[in-house]
Amino acid sequence: MLHDPSTGATAVVDPAEVSPVVDALTRLDWKLTHILNTHHHADHTGGNLALKARYGVTIVGPAADRDRIPGIDVALRDGDAYTLGAAQFHCLDTPGHTRGHVTFHFPGSKALFPGDTLFALGCGRLFEGTPAQMWASLSKLLALPEDTKVYCAHEYTQSNAKFAVTVDPENAELTKRKEDIDAARAKVR
Repeated sequence: MLHDPSTGATAVVDPAEVSPVVDALTRLDWKLTHILNTHHHADHTGGNLALKARYGVTIVGPAADRDRIPGIDVALRDGDAYTLGAAQFHCLDTPGHTRGHVTFHFPGSKALFPGDTLFALGCGRLFEGTPAQMWASLSKLLALPEDTKVYCAHEYTQSNAKFAVTVDPENAELTKRKEDIDAARAKVR
């Protein structure tokens, strides 16, 4: 969830469900104004129509998925900028997971919302795109400043680490990172 206290603009990225969004908005006393969708999958758009009906939000998403995103109002293409409150973000086409997938980059906040393109220690599955498309998308994200904070759509870090060490079992740094991830996850159980 994104909030600009100076304007009251509030967005949620890829709302799969309605109740967690409503609960957070109520707790924080914010009013939802926008939904940002990275791609058309239901686990990213499932809450669109109910949230739009409840709050009258503007739904922003990829032009390539315009016909597959429920309630979309603003369709962005690669390089398009959009203003949310006092912040501006850029749309980056990042196909691979889906053919119309986009990523939202907020340079002023150094924040990136890559949907299902990029995860800690991995990337999204290829449902509609090709390996070459995913590689080009990941390369585009790699070109962003190193201090960019990445807000992944799903928490797959532990499973990605488990897989990564099977591919590179002699990598001591990777093994240590997996152990650290496992220890951190054990604390929240």
